[in-house]
Amino acid sequence: MLSINMDDVVAVLKNCMPYLIAMAVALVVMIVIVALAGKIVKQQAGTKLLRGTTLVAFFTAIVVILNAVCYGPMANLLDLVSGSGSISAESSAEASALTEELTDEGITLLQNDDDLLPVKAGSNINVFGWSSISPVYGGTGSGAISADAELVTLLDGFKNAGLKTNTELSDFYSKYLATRPELGYFEHDWTLPEPPASSYTDEMIANAKQFSDTAVVTISRLGGEFADLPTDMQFDSDTEKYKENSDEYQDFPEGTHYLEPSQSEKDLIKLVCENFDNVILVYNGANTLELGIADEYSQIKSVLWCAGPGQTGFNALGDIIAGNVNPSGHAADTFVYDLTKTPYFNNIGEFEYTGADDLSYEAEGFFTSGTTSPHFVDYVEDIYVGYKFYETAADEGLIKYDDVVQYPFGHGLSYTTFDQKMGDVTVSNGKVSFDVTVTNTGDTAGKDVVQVYYNPPYVNGGIEKASANLVTFEKTKELKPGESETVAIEFNLEDMASYDSADAKAYVLDKGDYEISVNADSHTALDSKTITVDERTVYDGNNARSTDRTAATNHFDYAAGEGITYLSRANHFANYDEAVAAPTDYEMPASAKEGFHNSHNYDPNDYNDDSDEMPTTGAKNGLKLADLRGADYDDPQWDKLLDQMSVKDMDELIALGGYQNVAVKSIGKKLVYDADGPASINNNFTGLSSIGFPSEVIIASTWNKDLAEKFGESIGRMANEMNVTGWYAPAMNTHRSAFDGRNFEYYSEDGVLAGHIAAHSIIGAQSKGLYAYMKHFAMNDQQIAQNEMLCTWAREQAIREIYLKPFEIAVKVGGSKAVMSSWNYIGNKWAGANDDLLKSVLRSEWGFQGMVITDGFHYTGYMDSDQAIRNGTDMMLKNFDVATNHVTDQTSATSVIAMRNACHDILYTVVNSHAYDPSVKTETPVWRIVAIAVDVVLGLLLVGAEVLAVRRYLARRKSGVTVA
Repeated sequence: MLSINMDDVVAVLKNCMPYLIAMAVALVVMIVIVALAGKIVKQQAGTKLLRGTTLVAFFTAIVVILNAVCYGPMANLLDLVSGSGSISAESSAEASALTEELTDEGITLLQNDDDLLPVKAGSNINVFGWSSISPVYGGTGSGAISADAELVTLLDGFKNAGLKTNTELSDFYSKYLATRPELGYFEHDWTLPEPPASSYTDEMIANAKQFSDTAVVTISRLGGEFADLPTDMQFDSDTEKYKENSDEYQDFPEGTHYLEPSQSEKDLIKLVCENFDNVILVYNGANTLELGIADEYSQIKSVLWCAGPGQTGFNALGDIIAGNVNPSGHAADTFVYDLTKTPYFNNIGEFEYTGADDLSYEAEGFFTSGTTSPHFVDYVEDIYVGYKFYETAADEGLIKYDDVVQYPFGHGLSYTTFDQKMGDVTVSNGKVSFDVTVTNTGDTAGKDVVQVYYNPPYVNGGIEKASANLVTFEKTKELKPGESETVAIEFNLEDMASYDSADAKAYVLDKGDYEISVNADSHTALDSKTITVDERTVYDGNNARSTDRTAATNHFDYAAGEGITYLSRANHFANYDEAVAAPTDYEMPASAKEGFHNSHNYDPNDYNDDSDEMPTTGAKNGLKLADLRGADYDDPQWDKLLDQMSVKDMDELIALGGYQNVAVKSIGKKLVYDADGPASINNNFTGLSSIGFPSEVIIASTWNKDLAEKFGESIGRMANEMNVTGWYAPAMNTHRSAFDGRNFEYYSEDGVLAGHIAAHSIIGAQSKGLYAYMKHFAMNDQQIAQNEMLCTWAREQAIREIYLKPFEIAVKVGGSKAVMSSWNYIGNKWAGANDDLLKSVLRSEWGFQGMVITDGFHYTGYMDSDQAIRNGTDMMLKNFDVATNHVTDQTSATSVIAMRNACHDILYTVVNSHAYDPSVKTETPVWRIVAIAVDVVLGLLLVGAEVLAVRRYLARRKSGVTVA
């Protein structure tokens, strides 16, 4: 989301048009009166008085109109750009240290043959690869690091760790191309300016061999908002570009994609391996790359995954290579040899419906123009996402695991070795518990991760179940050689239930044997036990799961779509080829059209309830919002407070929720600010930003809940100093595909890992009074067409077990108080107006109490505030007036009740935030203070000018000047 753009400017000018017209009219009137003054008043003194008074009146009118503009359509933007606050040096230093700590534990050592790493302290080291001088720090878009940030470069990180790098190489790359090609919102330059191998002279290679016998090769990939990584590098669009590095070959021949090494990168690796026996491959990117080339050369002994490390995180990379830090990261995603053979590959990208002209519209938005029609994407792989597919497919004989998977989910090496032993497993009061004894059996201090998986009983053709499922995890403290730690593990028995959307329409814990294991990764069990469930349990009706407020039941049957074949484990994945094939029928089904709404065909009057009674508005009950701090959501005082609001008050609070929510005089509500940035906290209007933290992939790869909580606390502390109350983060959508450009700001392919890391980030942020908008709710798992009415089709079981899982944990464990919905449709219902998602599941089932905001409101043409507030959204992410962010139906009881409920959610969240901490001083935006001062000065000047004009008139009359 961007905060200011040309469409914003145009929209604001449209809103200001009546005032500009008034200025023009005042100017014309002034010119006419001044020109005709001599004819209107015959006396010379009177003529001059008329002209002077007209000028004073004109400038008074201009001042009044400018005040109307500033306090009207421009007020919210001016409030935003004049926000106050600053980040203390102490908080910045703490955040910087935390960034390195997160990256210390988040960089993942994927391979380390012959114990090549760590290198000796103070070693010389050759660093090959253009990305060594232009690495990836994070991603682009709303999750990007501030452009003004001072960065620790990759080579700085080596230097700071005591390693000496070959400057001849780095100078060579800088001369080739020192900057990274632009990956923007509109045009995407995917160029990887890797010098051809032929450009390395014999002298350069000889000098490098003399400098060191060890070589690092860096490869990087950058992703960002609105740019899924290309699955086909042959572009025929001006917005997608690639500049070749040589006239003699193509970096990406026909049929290749962005997440495999380019020909220039392959040639470089070949050159390096021909000249060095000790090669370290560093992959710097959040999207899993095909790294099979590491198997092709025995010289590549070590492989490190360093997703965007943030502003100072490359210090951690240097420290790990130098042995100053023992790596303890574990992969948050699965690395496979061939991404084109993943079950999702044929069902990502742009699929535009045909036969949907009646639902199309002419877009005039920032990101879309021309005719916009509904699109679709089919989640055909069902629950078999990431490792859940590979482990199950191997067990069923569909694949040979080692031929397909290179580095499993959860895989990560250390410079020491560990042993993990399970104690006896007990099942009592619905809890599964046991101890795991972790012992450092090596000679270096380090941390390990206890990963707990379960394999449930599966009946052929029954409820779909993966054979490996992460259920919980813990990270040890740093263990010295020979030291042990006993880690207590506990989870709910019901956490192993599967959702049966076909028959029970509820979560079901089948009877049978459940294998519980502690693993080194999703594929490698270290120890295991089996527990037996004697009776089948259906969690329905009054027998809800212990964490649910009401029992889960089917709400998304319509989202399964029509004519879609979903992957099934039945008969050893017998339908695999049929299920994972690309769609062939693009015709929008009649069942999808029925009930499909956007702002162009939604009429709120069609959904009014005649039995609704109009609430009280504009009452004088004498309450202030601050009086409700700490009150229960259902406290009767809320009704009295809400009675005081007018319909206009409610509409403005709902409509103008972008990066702030407005002051409401009738209830004494103060203006509060929200800020962006999953990797930091950025005020896009004042330009104030925190340090750039590592990408969420790095944070997830720590598998460290305590560190995630410290991250949230650091964000919260800096937000308080910035006078910011809401944080548009954390983002926790699923890495369904390696090609999602936004994977850098989402955590993982696994909902349990993502959910707990997100939950603890939220706990940390909210401990400082900052409400964190978990986003994007839900199923916003690709960038292509996400803002073009993207119908996302999936079965209810996959929706719940895969895509809602991290959000569910963030609410139930993290206590999330705020949600940002997503642009896409779930089935044929826009997520921001999906009552099944926002009411039935989020609030009724999970017990969420807080507010829901849309994603960037005017970057699409189909979002509608009437539809949104009636179906569970509370606030529109927009900071000035556009056509559809204001509620159009402000007269029906149904609509006013919906507005009132939305305001209740917003006010409840805000009053319990840092903004209403009694120690926080309320500050008036600077521009309002300046405007008052300017108005006073101008008022005095204008009054003075008029007094002077009258005095001169009287003086002329007294002197007898009467003839014009």
